[in-house]
Amino acid sequence: MEISPLRTCLQRHRSVALDTSIFIYHVEENPRYVGLTQLIFSWLERHPASAVTSTITLMELLVQPYRDADERRINNFLTLLPAFPNISWVAPDIEIATIAAQIRAQHRLQTPDALQAATAIHRKATLFITNDPGFERLRNPEILLLDRFL
Repeated sequence: MEISPLRTCLQRHRSVALDTSIFIYHVEENPRYVGLTQLIFSWLERHPASAVTSTITLMELLVQPYRDADERRINNFLTLLPAFPNISWVAPDIEIATIAAQIRAQHRLQTPDALQAATAIHRKATLFITNDPGFERLRNPEILLLDRFL
């Protein structure tokens, strides 16, 4: 696992956007990625940086617990996620929807991904952290794929 290059990449940015997968890997302690996500979230706690994610993230995270009728996981997500430090949860509005439509038209991302990217752009994030190579079609913001650090 390449922690040092990830740390160097993070330090070049003040505003980052986080895709849903980053939260999934972290909350579920995915053994392949949790070392990287721990670095990301601890960096956000200690540095003068901020992160943004769409409320779409919460929706995507809650689908499986609702399917499983797992009230404990649902409550954990609803209480734990909004408490992550230095992370803004942004609901799509007309501006974000318009940017998302442009992204879908130009880069053919699916709606949830286009909304995530539009949120990052709208909030002026300079780095988008994900593990979905589909986002690499975007020119702005810079895309960071976790798999590149394994």
